[in-house]
Amino acid sequence: MYCSRRLLKVAFGTAITLLAGCSNTSSLPEATARASLTTDVNNYQYLIGPGDTLTIFVWRNPEISGQFIVRPDGKVTTSLVEDIDVAGRTPSMLAREIEEKLSTYINNPRVTVSVNNFVGPLSEQVRVIGEATNPSAISYTEHMTLLDLMIAVGGLTEFADGNNAKLVRVVNGKQQTFSINIDDLIREGDISENVDMLPGDIVIIPEAWF
Repeated sequence: MYCSRRLLKVAFGTAITLLAGCSNTSSLPEATARASLTTDVNNYQYLIGPGDTLTIFVWRNPEISGQFIVRPDGKVTTSLVEDIDVAGRTPSMLAREIEEKLSTYINNPRVTVSVNNFVGPLSEQVRVIGEATNPSAISYTEHMTLLDLMIAVGGLTEFADGNNAKLVRVVNGKQQTFSINIDDLIREGDISENVDMLPGDIVIIPEAWF
């Protein structure tokens, strides 16, 4: 079974190489590295993202208060202010920004923002790719560890080389790569290999070469 899988991969890779050689292609720019506001596992800050439902309450102004769904462009439109950028902000940050915008129309506005369902920005999710049982993007939760993440994706496949896995993290605006030993953690039970995760982390699990 493993040999058949390997042969299929080699054949597919060869076909892709041949097709690439028959056409003129240009390289795409690298994806933008977006740093999270959370750089310390003990100071997690939830950021608003597209798909979140917000309750915006303006004290003594119920007519302009209400619930708003964040659009795919990361904005909402209220009764008095159109196209407010909300994605990537904490609820408190957004409340202060709305107060500033409303001060043009209302004397000394007081605003509270709460999130009713949680989606968050894609850049805040933790992604697992490669030889996990269920590779996927997982919404970050406070104090998430590598062990929690591997439980969420169902562990490793039989073809995984977990001790050659990599964790990609944005540090000071630049992507850095760290080695992690997932085999030792979940197959050998070496809890010293457990590490804290941060929003935006990417775990890459390669296939073993037998």
